[in-house]
Formats: sequence, C-alpha cells, structure tokens
Amino acid sequence: MKKVVLASAIALAGATFASAALFAQDITIKDPAEFAAYQSASSQSDPKAKAAAEESFLKTYPQSIVKAGVLGDLVETYWSQQDFDNTLSASSRLLQVDPNNAPATLYSVIIKKSQCEKSSEAQTCDDAALLAQKGLTLTKPAAVADDRWTQITHAALPIYHSAIALDAAVSKKDYKTAQAEYTNELKLYTDQESQTAGLKDTLLLAQAYGQPGTAQDLVKAVWFYARFVAFAPAQYKTQFEPTLEYYYKKYHGGIDGLDSVKQQAATAVFPPATFSIVPAKSPAEQIHDLITQTPDLNTLALDDKETILALGNTDDANKLWAILKDKQTVVPGVVIAVTANQVKVAVSQDARATKVADFIVNLKTPLSDADVATYSAAGFEFKTSPNTELAGTYDSFAKVPATDTTSAAAQIILRDGQIVPAEKKAPAHKPSPVHRH
Repeated sequence: MKKVVLASAIALAGATFASAALFAQDITIKDPAEFAAYQSASSQSDPKAKAAAEESFLKTYPQSIVKAGVLGDLVETYWSQQDFDNTLSASSRLLQVDPNNAPATLYSVIIKKSQCEKSSEAQTCDDAALLAQKGLTLTKPAAVADDRWTQITHAALPIYHSAIALDAAVSKKDYKTAQAEYTNELKLYTDQESQTAGLKDTLLLAQAYGQPGTAQDLVKAVWFYARFVAFAPAQYKTQFEPTLEYYYKKYHGGIDGLDSVKQQAATAVFPPATFSIVPAKSPAEQIHDLITQTPDLNTLALDDKETILALGNTDDANKLWAILKDKQTVVPGVVIAVTANQVKVAVSQDARATKVADFIVNLKTPLSDADVATYSAAGFEFKTSPNTELAGTYDSFAKVPATDTTSAAAQIILRDGQIVPAEKKAPAHKPSPVHRH
C-alpha cells in the first residue's frame, strides 16, 4: 500500500505542477556567454542531458539572475524522472533562494514523508512536518490565477496535514495531535478521494484512536477501521477485519451490531453526531461472565487469558492461574528484546501497539550470538506452525496498572523457554490456535 500511495502522490503533484514555468518571470541575461549556456541547457530534450546541463550551468554561474528559474526547472526534471534524491537536493537549493516556492515545498514534503514512513527516523519525520507547516502558510503568488491556486492547494494541503500527523504519531507519540491532523486532512477530500488518496490515512487515524492511554477513543477507532475495511483491497480487508472486531468487542463485549457499523461507515467519512456504540459491561463483569461460561479455561485464546489476569477480580484471576501454572504454551508475538537467556515479546493488540512486552520467556538453553542477532531483527515475530515458535512454561504473573500511554495489562513470566525454528519442527505438530478477540 505504501508504494501505491507514494505513486498517487507523485501523479497528483505532477499534475498539479505540470509546468515548470508556473511561477516564471521575464528576466534578461546580459552576459552573452551565460545566456548561451542557459539556452543550451534549457533546450535539451533528453531529461538526463537537461539535468546535467542545468547542473553544469549552476556550477559555472552560481549567482546567475536565472538561478531560481533553473533550479525550478531542475526540480521538475528530476521529479518527472522519479529521481527523488536529486529532486530533494534541487528543492533544498531552490528553497534557499525562493523560500515560498510551492512545488519545491510539496515535493520535499512528499519525499521526506515517504522516508519517515520507511525509517521512522525522528529527524526525517520532523523535517517533513516542519516543511509541511510552512506549506500550510504559503500564499498565492500574484502570477497564479485564483482557480489554479485552488487546484494546487486542494492537492497539497491534505499531504501537509498527513505529514504533520505522521510526525506526531511516529516521532513524538502525540496521538491527539495525530488524530486532529488526520481529521483535518480527511475533511479536505471529496468522498471519492477519501476512498483512494485518503484511505491509508483513514487506517492511521483508526490506529491513532486505538492507542492505549488518554488519547484512546474506541468508538472512533471502530468507525475508522470499519471505514478502511469498507474500501480496502482484499488482502487488507483480511488483515484488518480481525483488528476491527477486536476493538469492537473490547468496547461492546461482542460482535452483535458490528454489521450495522460497517454499513454506516461505508456511507460517510466521519461518524454522524448521533453515532454511538452500546458499551459493554465493566471489564471485571465481562471477565467473570467469560470465566463462568467457559467449561474448559484451557481453550481460551491467549489474549483472553492475559485479559483475565490483567483485569479480572482476584478470585477470577487466581482461578485461571491455578489452571495455567506449570503448563506449557506457545507464545506468538512480536519481539521487543532478546538476550542469550531471555526473550521479551508483545502478544496482545495493545502490547503490540505500544511495543511493550507482556510475555517474558526465560530460556532453558542460552542462545548463540547469531541467534540473538536473528531474533533481534526489527519486526521479528514468533508465530504458530509452520513458522518459528517460541514456547515456555507458565511461571508467574503480575498486574501492570494503566498509565497515560498504556492500558492495564498483565506481565506473564514463563520458564524453560524454547525456540523451535520452522525447519526443525515436526511436520505433524499443530499447536492450539491463538486468535485475537
């Protein structure tokens, strides 16, 4: 999806600034040699030859009166070839001599925002947001017609709000700002645009509302997940339907009524003022019902077991723990940290969102340095068969209170942990399924 979104942004920006002469002015070059060099460079028909000639011109005449115009043409040439590194370089140079240049600002934001998405590097994300903030303040140049400027801002402003929101969420973990900026972005789209150009950020808005802590709003998270699922390609529907159900059940207690929410979300970008979801019983009440209605607590999903230990009353939590203690379990989750003797993983949806380990597995046999490096790789995830599995024996647990950025949880300690690589597992082995609730 990232490649599709970037391609859409490229096409949109290319259409917006189709002419390098958008902000051109009549300027006379007095030096004949400089004029000849300028004419030669600007008349090149091959984009690569043109870029090379214009770079040569700028090197030879660094203070030329047409420097801004040549840089603007150079930016457009690099952009048309999707040469993003050189587009960024030329844009940076252009903004030094023309700080309010709209194409250079927009292209820089698009490129740096894409880099932020790939690397999550704070400085890159901050750079994209600062340029976007500047882009929001740009005013119409006198040479540009009002309807042309309206077209330009319609394309650019949503991208600026998106970049600011991404920086807030990724670099600063400021989810309230992210929610506000993604909302500002989606308000600028037509309904059709919200289903295409705005679809990815609809998902990111849902994720921002689902973040544990004071910024969490599960009703809005459900709405925007439902909106995303309504228009997402098939593979993303499959991926995020369980997440939608998870948050709906977390708030409502079951999936009854979810189809109605999906139908409503497919018809509007934002929930109407009258939209609501009936809240479930209190967590402790839900957990007590789950305990009393489940004949065999061993059959509960791993998420459900953790929820009972975290939020259940003392009697219910102890009843479950008496069954789990000293039993083995497979632990599918995203790796948070690895040492030779211990693996920390995030298993529940909340733990994954906040990148906090809710399961700590103390290993029976120390890992080699090579294995530590392998399992420490960013985003490494232990899964159930036929993938690499992490397993251990329930040893102890502790309740972890809620904070401004995390929900109440349980931290579960396992002993005698083992990692079984996929290639070493017996073909017939099939562990009990673990699902999200």
